[in-house]
Amino acid sequence: MSGLRAIIPGQQAEGEETGAIPFSLEAEQQLLGALLTNNDVFDRVSQIIRPEHFYHPVHARIFEICAERIRRNALASPVTIKAFMEHDEGLKELGGAPYLARLAGAAISAYAARDYAQMIREFALRRELIQLGQDISARASTVEVDDDAEEQIKAAEQTLYKLGEQGVAERGFQSFLKAVTGAVQAANAAYQRDGKLSGISTGLVDLDAKMGGLNNSDLIILAGRPSMGKTSLATNIAFNIAKAHRTGERPDGSTGSVEGGVVGFFSLEMSAEQLAARILSEAAEVPSERIRSGNMDEGEFRRFVEAAHALQNCPLYIDDTPALPINQLAARARKLKRTHGLDVLMVDYLQLLKAATAKDSRVNEVSEITQGLKAVAKELNIPVIALSQLSRQVENREDKRPQLSDLRESGSIEQDADIVMFVFREEYYKEREKPSDADLDAMAKWQQVMEQVHGKAEVILGKQRHGPIGTVELSFEGQFTRFGNLAKDRQSQWD
Repeated sequence: MSGLRAIIPGQQAEGEETGAIPFSLEAEQQLLGALLTNNDVFDRVSQIIRPEHFYHPVHARIFEICAERIRRNALASPVTIKAFMEHDEGLKELGGAPYLARLAGAAISAYAARDYAQMIREFALRRELIQLGQDISARASTVEVDDDAEEQIKAAEQTLYKLGEQGVAERGFQSFLKAVTGAVQAANAAYQRDGKLSGISTGLVDLDAKMGGLNNSDLIILAGRPSMGKTSLATNIAFNIAKAHRTGERPDGSTGSVEGGVVGFFSLEMSAEQLAARILSEAAEVPSERIRSGNMDEGEFRRFVEAAHALQNCPLYIDDTPALPINQLAARARKLKRTHGLDVLMVDYLQLLKAATAKDSRVNEVSEITQGLKAVAKELNIPVIALSQLSRQVENREDKRPQLSDLRESGSIEQDADIVMFVFREEYYKEREKPSDADLDAMAKWQQVMEQVHGKAEVILGKQRHGPIGTVELSFEGQFTRFGNLAKDRQSQWD
């Protein structure tokens, strides 16, 4: 602490006694000086740093006292703070009350206070990382019967997750004027955008009309029984969004995605190569089974290669790590947004995610996962689409159309989701009801029904917080695993 005893403004203590421990006494001194001379600085930095972020304990106590007085609408200045620290031994070592005056003399401009606060927090987090690494090393080197390596890894992951969450700034209260301004800007953007959508277009006209596109901070659950095509629909939407991506100046003056968007796709069931093959099957119009078997003619293979070349720069990022914990998913989503941008996040599928910590029941695990996905949607201000399985009870009903009660662990999923939609293809079930060729009347009726349902799919909106529920009809080409707009009179669709 010799650098502080010298009371030289701006002098650094790095490396004198603490080796590689990161800190900046100069930043702490100048931020405290700004706070002591202008209490309005506190509002700019209070959501960023806390007393424990300061390296020097005296600085931490000064900040704590200042914060307490400012919250009570009392003045925090070198004179008023002096009364609370007259018997502080640490402050006496630094020169006593004159040190407070010297801090005020070394104050930075108020506009730079936030940058200094972020620097102080950054150093504090780095020190905690160093301490965490030392703790992990010490615990790992101590072999105990009831403390196995797997448990140590889980404990370390949880501690690291909590540490990472400290970097998430709280939004706090905002005025109604600010909220109204944001709502008007969103409405104006929707009015100016083709199709009059408030969110990102899925590329499916009727679905967009019903939902208004994919809206920021929404958690959207896309559910269905096996073979209904929920993964296909998700990849179709992801491809449509990424293919339409275009950057430019937004209505608020910022630069970013103005059409389409950057898509992150967590594929916990299929590999990245399998997912890419599905997307290429749709783009090249080559049946997916031919791609898998390699049984393509020259024309199909050429279309396949051309599609791959055309889409190689498509902003669609795939993570196929299996059994991913929800905390790691959140961290990877944050990193993707920071490095490449992120406008839509997809998860295939919800039941394959893991809770950050072990729970006493699967219902509680799913509850933590859905709450975590909703938190990601709000924190990153993006729509999150999570696929979900349905229970087998659908198969026991005459009408196979799914409903909210069919969701597995439906309580938490239904509660946390802003939109719940189901994929349903009646053709799948009717194919399995084919009568005997000898029964001509039954065969004729079956063929008539098959003609009506062939190549059609339904997306049933069972819940929508900001709009109506109902059914959207889509086309489905099974050979390309592709959903599309159904050619029909759209005017009468909602009648």
